Amino acid sequence: MTQPTECPAQANGPRAPSGTNGDHARAGGMVKVLVADDDPDFVEITRMILELHGFQVNSAMNGQDALAQMRLDKPDLVVLDVMMSYVLDGLDVTREMDLDSELRDIPVVMISSIANSPYADMFPTDQPLSVSAWITKPIQPDTLVETVRRCLPRSTAN
Repeated sequence: MTQPTECPAQANGPRAPSGTNGDHARAGGMVKVLVADDDPDFVEITRMILELHGFQVNSAMNGQDALAQMRLDKPDLVVLDVMMSYVLDGLDVTREMDLDSELRDIPVVMISSIANSPYADMFPTDQPLSVSAWITKPIQPDTLVETVRRCLPRSTAN
């Protein structure tokens, strides 16, 4: 079973986990989660798991699409793959989010199989990552749901 890992450099930052474990309704509707991954099967399975647990899910197939969707309809949390259109697409998305005052406070759960790929040496281990949590693929459904709940801002739970 894959365990989520906190990003030590961001433990107290804007995307630090809040520990929320309550119901996932918020004023005006359900909690919105954006799933950004170029694997349509992963997106669909993730959508089914999260919707089963009461989340509203939107999806994006690459970083550019994810940023555009976030700017049109701000999600409460983003599940973001590292490798999409190019190897470090997801990391570039977090950098763009950090530069945008409307997006920098959105929690990001970073997901990837990069550690088990030929691209592992391309991953910048010397830079702090602006993410709330990290999960390595393959992801167990209970780990996904637990991590999303833990990383949600307190204002989204009843």
